[in-house]
Amino acid sequence: MKYSDILTSAFTALRRNIGRSTLTMLGIVIGVGSVVLMSSVGASMEKVILSQISSLGSKSMVIFPGSNQEGGASQVFAGHDSLTFEDIEHLEKLTTIDTIAPIVFMPGPAKRGREESSAQIMGVHPNFFHNQKMSAAQGRLLDAHDNDRAARFALLGPDVKEELFGQSDPLGKEITVGDRSYTVVGVTKALGSQFFQNADDRVYISLSVARQVTGQKYASYITMLATDSFDVAFAHVEGLLRYRHKIENPKNDPEKDDFIVRSSEQANAILSSVSLGLTLFITTVAGISLLVGGIGIMNIMLVTVTERTREIGLRKALGARPRDILLQFLAESVALTVTGGMIGLIFGLGLAWIIAQIIQGFLSTYLFAISFPSMIAAVLMAALTGVIFGISPARKASSLDPVESLRYE
Repeated sequence: MKYSDILTSAFTALRRNIGRSTLTMLGIVIGVGSVVLMSSVGASMEKVILSQISSLGSKSMVIFPGSNQEGGASQVFAGHDSLTFEDIEHLEKLTTIDTIAPIVFMPGPAKRGREESSAQIMGVHPNFFHNQKMSAAQGRLLDAHDNDRAARFALLGPDVKEELFGQSDPLGKEITVGDRSYTVVGVTKALGSQFFQNADDRVYISLSVARQVTGQKYASYITMLATDSFDVAFAHVEGLLRYRHKIENPKNDPEKDDFIVRSSEQANAILSSVSLGLTLFITTVAGISLLVGGIGIMNIMLVTVTERTREIGLRKALGARPRDILLQFLAESVALTVTGGMIGLIFGLGLAWIIAQIIQGFLSTYLFAISFPSMIAAVLMAALTGVIFGISPARKASSLDPVESLRYE
Protein backbone atom coordinates (compact mmCIF):
# COMPACT_ATOMS: atom_id res chain seq x y z
CA MET A 1 0.00 0.00 0.00
CA LYS A 2 1.41 3.38 -1.00
CA TYR A 3 2.07 6.01 1.66
CA SER A 4 -0.05 8.50 -0.29
CA ASP A 5 -2.97 6.07 -0.13
CA ILE A 6 -2.44 5.64 3.60
CA LEU A 7 -2.57 9.41 4.18
CA THR A 8 -5.61 9.82 1.94
CA SER A 9 -7.40 7.05 3.81
CA ALA A 10 -6.44 8.60 7.16
CA PHE A 11 -7.87 12.04 6.34
CA THR A 12 -10.97 10.48 4.79
CA ALA A 13 -11.62 8.62 8.05
CA LEU A 14 -11.20 11.85 10.05
CA ARG A 15 -13.64 13.75 7.82
CA ARG A 16 -16.16 10.95 8.16
CA ASN A 17 -16.41 11.71 11.92
CA ILE A 18 -15.63 15.44 11.88
CA GLY A 19 -17.37 16.22 15.19
CA ARG A 20 -15.59 13.49 17.12
CA SER A 21 -12.26 14.34 15.46
CA THR A 22 -12.63 18.00 16.47
CA LEU A 23 -13.32 17.17 20.12
CA THR A 24 -10.44 14.69 20.14
CA MET A 25 -8.03 17.32 18.82
CA LEU A 26 -9.07 19.87 21.46
CA GLY A 27 -6.37 18.84 23.96
CA ILE A 28 -3.69 19.12 21.27
CA VAL A 29 -5.04 22.50 20.14
CA ILE A 30 -4.91 23.85 23.71
CA GLY A 31 -1.43 22.44 24.34
CA VAL A 32 0.16 23.79 21.17
CA GLY A 33 -1.78 27.06 21.38
CA SER A 34 -0.55 27.60 24.95
CA VAL A 35 3.06 27.00 23.96
CA VAL A 36 2.88 29.38 20.99
CA LEU A 37 1.03 32.07 22.97
CA MET A 38 3.34 31.99 25.97
CA SER A 39 6.51 31.79 23.89
CA SER A 40 5.36 34.78 21.82
CA VAL A 41 4.56 36.86 24.92
CA GLY A 42 7.90 35.80 26.44
CA ALA A 43 9.79 36.77 23.27
CA SER A 44 8.02 40.14 23.19
CA MET A 45 8.83 40.91 26.83
CA GLU A 46 12.43 39.79 26.27
CA LYS A 47 12.73 42.30 23.42
CA VAL A 48 11.30 45.05 25.65
CA ILE A 49 13.78 44.33 28.45
CA LEU A 50 16.74 43.88 26.09
CA SER A 51 15.98 47.20 24.39
CA GLN A 52 16.07 48.92 27.78
CA ILE A 53 19.30 47.19 28.77
CA SER A 54 21.04 47.81 25.44
CA SER A 55 20.07 51.49 25.56
CA LEU A 56 22.48 51.90 28.50
CA GLY A 57 25.33 49.85 27.02
CA SER A 58 27.21 46.82 28.29
CA LYS A 59 29.62 48.88 30.46
CA SER A 60 27.00 50.81 32.38
CA MET A 61 26.77 50.59 36.18
CA VAL A 62 24.54 52.19 38.80
CA ILE A 63 25.28 52.43 42.54
CA PHE A 64 22.44 52.86 45.02
CA PRO A 65 22.65 53.48 48.76
CA GLY A 66 21.15 50.55 50.67
CA SER A 67 21.73 46.82 51.03
CA ASN A 68 20.77 43.44 49.67
CA GLN A 69 18.48 41.70 52.14
CA GLU A 70 18.12 38.00 52.90
CA GLY A 71 16.69 36.05 49.98
CA GLY A 72 18.24 38.31 47.36
CA ALA A 73 15.79 41.20 47.77
CA SER A 74 17.16 44.72 47.53
CA GLN A 75 16.35 47.58 49.85
CA VAL A 76 17.27 51.06 48.62
CA PHE A 77 17.25 53.90 51.14
CA ALA A 78 16.32 57.18 49.47
CA GLY A 79 17.65 59.18 52.40
CA HIS A 80 20.63 56.97 53.21
CA ASP A 81 23.97 58.78 53.42
CA SER A 82 26.26 55.91 52.44
CA LEU A 83 27.29 57.47 49.09
CA THR A 84 29.11 60.69 49.96
CA PHE A 85 30.66 63.09 47.51
CA GLU A 86 34.05 62.20 48.98
CA ASP A 87 33.37 58.63 47.82
CA ILE A 88 32.68 60.01 44.36
CA GLU A 89 36.00 61.91 44.31
CA HIS A 90 37.85 58.67 45.05
CA LEU A 91 35.81 56.70 42.50
CA GLU A 92 36.79 59.25 39.84
CA LYS A 93 40.44 58.33 40.40
CA LEU A 94 39.90 54.69 39.44
CA THR A 95 41.50 53.98 36.07
CA THR A 96 38.86 51.35 35.32
CA ILE A 97 36.08 53.97 35.44
CA ASP A 98 35.54 56.18 32.40
CA THR A 99 32.86 58.64 33.51
CA ILE A 100 30.95 59.00 36.76
CA ALA A 101 27.79 61.03 37.40
CA PRO A 102 26.16 61.52 40.83
CA ILE A 103 22.44 62.34 41.03
CA VAL A 104 20.57 64.25 43.73
CA PHE A 105 16.77 64.17 43.84
CA MET A 106 14.95 67.47 44.37
CA PRO A 107 11.42 68.05 45.66
CA GLY A 108 8.83 69.19 43.10
CA PRO A 109 6.53 69.85 41.49
CA ALA A 110 7.57 71.74 38.36
CA LYS A 111 5.22 74.59 37.43
CA ARG A 112 4.63 77.13 34.72
CA GLY A 113 1.84 79.51 35.57
CA ARG A 114 -1.23 77.38 36.27
CA GLU A 115 0.28 74.33 34.59
CA GLU A 116 1.89 71.78 36.86
CA SER A 117 3.87 68.56 36.31
CA SER A 118 4.56 65.78 38.80
CA ALA A 119 7.79 64.95 36.94
CA GLN A 120 10.83 63.63 38.75
CA ILE A 121 13.26 66.49 39.49
CA MET A 122 16.91 65.45 39.24
CA GLY A 123 20.08 67.35 39.92
CA VAL A 124 22.65 65.75 37.61
CA HIS A 125 26.30 66.01 36.69
CA PRO A 126 26.83 66.63 32.94
CA ASN A 127 28.36 63.13 32.63
CA PHE A 128 24.90 61.74 33.30
CA PHE A 129 23.80 62.50 29.74
CA HIS A 130 26.85 60.73 28.33
CA ASN A 131 26.31 57.70 30.57
CA GLN A 132 22.64 57.47 29.57
CA LYS A 133 23.35 58.15 25.86
CA MET A 134 21.04 61.16 25.88
CA SER A 135 20.84 64.01 23.37
CA ALA A 136 18.79 67.18 22.89
CA ALA A 137 15.78 67.41 20.60
CA GLN A 138 15.57 71.18 21.16
CA GLY A 139 18.17 73.55 22.52
CA ARG A 140 21.03 71.91 24.37
CA LEU A 141 21.94 69.72 27.33
CA LEU A 142 23.31 71.02 30.62
CA ASP A 143 27.12 71.27 30.49
CA ALA A 144 30.11 71.55 32.83
CA HIS A 145 30.07 75.36 32.61
CA ASP A 146 26.46 75.43 33.87
CA ASN A 147 27.45 73.15 36.76
CA ASP A 148 30.58 75.12 37.69
CA ARG A 149 28.73 78.41 38.01
CA ALA A 150 25.51 76.88 39.45
CA ALA A 151 23.44 78.34 36.65
CA ARG A 152 19.71 78.09 37.25
CA PHE A 153 18.90 76.33 34.00
CA ALA A 154 16.49 73.47 33.41
CA LEU A 155 16.40 70.68 30.84
CA LEU A 156 12.99 69.12 30.22
CA GLY A 157 11.97 65.64 29.19
CA PRO A 158 9.52 65.62 26.23
CA ASP A 159 6.56 64.60 28.41
CA VAL A 160 7.19 67.50 30.82
CA LYS A 161 7.53 69.92 27.90
CA GLU A 162 4.15 68.75 26.60
CA GLU A 163 2.52 69.16 30.03
CA LEU A 164 3.88 72.63 30.74
CA PHE A 165 4.19 74.22 27.29
CA GLY A 166 2.03 72.17 24.94
CA GLN A 167 3.00 72.98 21.35
CA SER A 168 4.72 76.28 22.17
CA ASP A 169 8.51 76.70 22.22
CA PRO A 170 9.85 76.36 25.80
CA LEU A 171 13.39 77.62 25.13
CA GLY A 172 14.28 80.71 27.15
CA LYS A 173 11.09 80.57 29.20
CA GLU A 174 10.83 80.20 32.97
CA ILE A 175 9.55 77.35 35.11
CA THR A 176 9.51 77.09 38.89
CA VAL A 177 10.65 74.17 40.99
CA GLY A 178 9.86 74.68 44.62
CA ASP A 179 10.26 78.41 45.27
CA ARG A 180 12.97 79.00 42.62
CA SER A 181 12.72 79.79 38.93
CA TYR A 182 14.80 78.18 36.19
CA THR A 183 15.30 79.05 32.54
CA VAL A 184 14.61 76.23 30.08
CA VAL A 185 17.64 75.65 27.83
CA GLY A 186 16.63 72.39 26.14
CA VAL A 187 14.34 69.42 25.67
CA THR A 188 15.74 65.88 25.56
CA LYS A 189 15.02 63.38 22.81
CA ALA A 190 12.44 60.78 23.77
CA LEU A 191 13.92 57.76 25.56
CA GLY A 192 10.73 55.96 26.54
CA SER A 193 10.87 53.50 29.40
CA GLN A 194 14.13 52.56 31.12
CA PHE A 195 13.74 49.64 33.50
CA PHE A 196 9.99 50.36 33.50
CA GLN A 197 10.41 54.01 34.56
CA ASN A 198 9.39 56.83 32.27
CA ALA A 199 12.67 58.57 31.38
CA ASP A 200 10.79 61.28 29.46
CA ASP A 201 8.92 62.56 32.54
CA ARG A 202 11.90 64.28 34.16
CA VAL A 203 13.30 67.76 34.80
CA TYR A 204 17.09 68.06 34.97
CA ILE A 205 18.86 70.72 37.03
CA SER A 206 22.63 71.12 37.45
CA LEU A 207 24.02 69.06 40.32
CA SER A 208 25.62 72.09 41.99
CA VAL A 209 22.25 73.87 42.10
CA ALA A 210 20.52 70.79 43.50
CA ARG A 211 23.10 70.53 46.27
CA GLN A 212 22.62 74.18 47.18
CA VAL A 213 18.83 73.86 47.28
CA THR A 214 18.65 70.57 49.20
CA GLY A 215 21.81 70.88 51.27
CA GLN A 216 22.52 67.19 50.62
CA LYS A 217 26.03 65.94 51.27
CA TYR A 218 25.42 62.56 49.67
CA ALA A 219 24.22 61.26 46.32
CA SER A 220 20.80 59.72 45.75
CA TYR A 221 22.53 57.34 43.35
CA ILE A 222 25.47 57.26 40.94
CA THR A 223 25.80 56.23 37.30
CA MET A 224 29.13 55.31 35.73
CA LEU A 225 30.74 53.68 32.71
CA ALA A 226 33.64 51.22 32.83
CA THR A 227 36.64 51.90 30.60
CA ASP A 228 37.14 48.33 29.38
CA SER A 229 36.57 45.23 31.49
CA PHE A 230 33.30 45.49 33.36
CA ASP A 231 34.22 42.72 35.84
CA VAL A 232 37.44 44.48 36.85
CA ALA A 233 35.69 47.84 37.23
CA PHE A 234 32.93 46.22 39.28
CA ALA A 235 35.48 44.65 41.64
CA HIS A 236 37.38 47.94 42.00
CA VAL A 237 34.21 49.88 42.84
CA GLU A 238 33.15 47.32 45.46
CA GLY A 239 36.62 47.17 46.97
CA LEU A 240 37.00 50.95 47.19
CA LEU A 241 33.60 51.53 48.78
CA ARG A 242 34.12 48.71 51.28
CA TYR A 243 37.50 50.17 52.22
CA ARG A 244 36.15 53.70 52.65
CA HIS A 245 33.07 52.53 54.57
CA LYS A 246 35.17 50.19 56.74
CA ILE A 247 33.20 47.12 55.72
CA GLU A 248 34.82 43.75 56.37
CA ASN A 249 33.39 41.47 53.72
CA PRO A 250 35.91 38.81 52.61
CA LYS A 251 33.14 36.43 51.48
CA ASN A 252 31.39 39.05 49.29
CA ASP A 253 28.19 38.85 51.31
CA PRO A 254 25.92 41.56 49.80
CA GLU A 255 23.98 41.86 53.08
CA LYS A 256 27.04 43.40 54.75
CA ASP A 257 27.41 46.20 52.21
CA ASP A 258 25.69 49.56 52.62
CA PHE A 259 25.52 50.06 48.85
CA ILE A 260 24.11 48.16 45.86
CA VAL A 261 25.86 47.97 42.50
CA ARG A 262 23.64 47.17 39.54
CA SER A 263 24.68 46.75 35.92
CA SER A 264 23.38 45.83 32.48
CA GLU A 265 25.44 42.62 32.71
CA GLN A 266 23.52 41.61 35.83
CA ALA A 267 20.24 42.49 34.13
CA ASN A 268 21.20 40.22 31.23
CA ALA A 269 21.95 37.40 33.67
CA ILE A 270 18.59 37.88 35.41
CA LEU A 271 16.86 37.92 32.03
CA SER A 272 18.54 34.64 31.09
CA SER A 273 17.36 32.96 34.29
CA VAL A 274 13.83 34.30 33.77
CA SER A 275 13.85 33.03 30.18
CA LEU A 276 14.97 29.60 31.39
CA GLY A 277 12.18 29.53 33.98
CA LEU A 278 9.64 30.59 31.36
CA THR A 279 10.86 27.86 29.00
CA LEU A 280 10.51 25.22 31.71
CA PHE A 281 7.04 26.48 32.57
CA ILE A 282 5.96 26.40 28.92
CA THR A 283 7.36 22.89 28.56
CA THR A 284 5.41 21.73 31.63
CA VAL A 285 2.14 23.24 30.37
CA ALA A 286 2.69 21.73 26.93
CA GLY A 287 3.55 18.35 28.42
CA ILE A 288 0.40 18.20 30.55
CA SER A 289 -1.86 19.40 27.73
CA LEU A 290 -0.35 17.01 25.20
CA LEU A 291 -0.55 14.14 27.70
CA VAL A 292 -4.26 14.77 28.18
CA GLY A 293 -4.74 15.13 24.45
CA GLY A 294 -2.73 11.98 23.77
CA ILE A 295 -4.82 9.91 26.17
CA GLY A 296 -7.96 11.19 24.50
CA ILE A 297 -6.60 10.24 21.08
CA MET A 298 -5.65 6.75 22.25
CA ASN A 299 -9.14 6.21 23.68
CA ILE A 300 -10.86 7.39 20.52
CA MET A 301 -8.57 5.29 18.30
CA LEU A 302 -9.34 2.20 20.39
CA VAL A 303 -13.04 2.91 19.92
CA THR A 304 -12.43 3.41 16.21
CA VAL A 305 -10.67 0.05 15.94
CA THR A 306 -13.68 -1.63 17.55
CA GLU A 307 -16.13 0.19 15.28
CA ARG A 308 -14.17 -0.72 12.14
CA THR A 309 -13.45 -4.35 12.99
CA ARG A 310 -15.36 -5.67 9.95
CA GLU A 311 -13.59 -3.13 7.72
CA ILE A 312 -10.21 -4.35 9.01
CA GLY A 313 -11.22 -7.98 8.36
CA LEU A 314 -12.32 -7.12 4.84
CA ARG A 315 -9.04 -5.31 4.10
CA LYS A 316 -7.04 -8.29 5.34
CA ALA A 317 -9.18 -10.68 3.31
CA LEU A 318 -8.39 -8.62 0.20
CA GLY A 319 -4.64 -8.87 0.85
CA ALA A 320 -3.79 -6.04 3.24
CA ARG A 321 -0.81 -6.88 5.42
CA PRO A 322 -0.72 -6.26 9.19
CA ARG A 323 1.90 -3.59 8.47
CA ASP A 324 -0.55 -1.77 6.16
CA ILE A 325 -3.27 -1.80 8.82
CA LEU A 326 -0.83 -0.59 11.49
CA LEU A 327 0.40 2.29 9.31
CA GLN A 328 -3.15 3.28 8.39
CA PHE A 329 -4.32 3.66 12.00
CA LEU A 330 -1.02 5.22 13.05
CA ALA A 331 -1.42 7.73 10.20
CA GLU A 332 -4.91 8.62 11.44
CA SER A 333 -3.56 9.24 14.93
CA VAL A 334 -0.70 11.42 13.67
CA ALA A 335 -3.08 13.26 11.32
CA LEU A 336 -5.26 14.13 14.32
CA THR A 337 -2.36 15.51 16.34
CA VAL A 338 -0.68 17.38 13.48
CA THR A 339 -3.98 18.95 12.39
CA GLY A 340 -4.67 19.89 16.00
CA GLY A 341 -1.14 21.27 16.25
CA MET A 342 -1.60 23.49 13.18
CA ILE A 343 -4.94 24.78 14.48
CA GLY A 344 -3.33 25.44 17.87
CA LEU A 345 -0.47 27.24 16.12
CA ILE A 346 -2.84 29.60 14.32
CA PHE A 347 -4.95 30.08 17.45
CA GLY A 348 -1.89 30.86 19.62
CA LEU A 349 -0.42 33.34 17.13
CA GLY A 350 -3.75 35.09 16.68
CA LEU A 351 -4.28 35.49 20.43
CA ALA A 352 -0.66 36.65 20.91
CA TRP A 353 -1.18 39.32 18.22
CA ILE A 354 -4.37 40.56 19.89
CA ILE A 355 -2.61 40.75 23.27
CA ALA A 356 0.27 42.70 21.67
CA GLN A 357 -2.16 45.27 20.25
CA ILE A 358 -3.73 45.74 23.70
CA ILE A 359 -0.41 46.03 25.58
CA GLN A 360 0.97 48.53 23.05
CA GLY A 361 -1.63 50.97 24.31
CA PHE A 362 0.11 50.96 27.70
CA LEU A 363 3.70 50.03 26.73
CA SER A 364 4.73 51.46 23.36
CA THR A 365 7.97 49.44 23.20
CA TYR A 366 6.05 46.14 23.34
CA LEU A 367 6.03 44.52 19.90
CA PHE A 368 4.51 41.31 18.59
CA ALA A 369 7.28 38.70 18.40
CA ILE A 370 7.38 35.10 17.24
CA SER A 371 9.56 32.32 18.63
CA PHE A 372 10.07 30.05 15.63
CA PRO A 373 11.95 27.35 17.60
CA SER A 374 9.04 27.08 20.06
CA MET A 375 6.51 26.89 17.21
CA ILE A 376 8.42 24.13 15.43
CA ALA A 377 9.01 22.24 18.69
CA ALA A 378 5.30 22.44 19.60
CA VAL A 379 4.15 20.96 16.29
CA LEU A 380 6.82 18.24 16.43
CA MET A 381 5.76 17.38 19.99
CA ALA A 382 2.16 17.10 18.77
CA ALA A 383 3.20 14.73 15.98
CA LEU A 384 5.26 12.67 18.42
CA THR A 385 2.24 12.48 20.73
CA GLY A 386 0.24 11.00 17.85
CA VAL A 387 2.90 8.35 17.27
CA ILE A 388 3.28 7.41 20.94
CA PHE A 389 -0.43 7.23 21.77
CA GLY A 390 -1.42 5.83 18.39
CA ILE A 391 0.87 2.77 18.47
CA SER A 392 -1.27 0.72 20.87
CA PRO A 393 -4.57 1.09 18.91
CA ALA A 394 -2.72 0.57 15.60
CA ARG A 395 -1.08 -2.61 16.84
CA LYS A 396 -4.42 -3.88 18.11
CA ALA A 397 -5.96 -3.27 14.68
CA SER A 398 -3.10 -4.94 12.83
CA SER A 399 -3.25 -8.06 15.03
CA LEU A 400 -6.98 -8.77 14.50
CA ASP A 401 -7.82 -12.14 12.94
CA PRO A 402 -9.49 -11.53 9.54
CA VAL A 403 -12.00 -14.42 9.92
CA GLU A 404 -13.12 -13.29 13.38
CA SER A 405 -13.23 -9.68 12.20
CA LEU A 406 -15.60 -10.52 9.32
CA ARG A 407 -17.92 -12.30 11.78
CA TYR A 408 -17.91 -9.26 14.16
CA GLU A 409 -21.31 -7.58 14.60
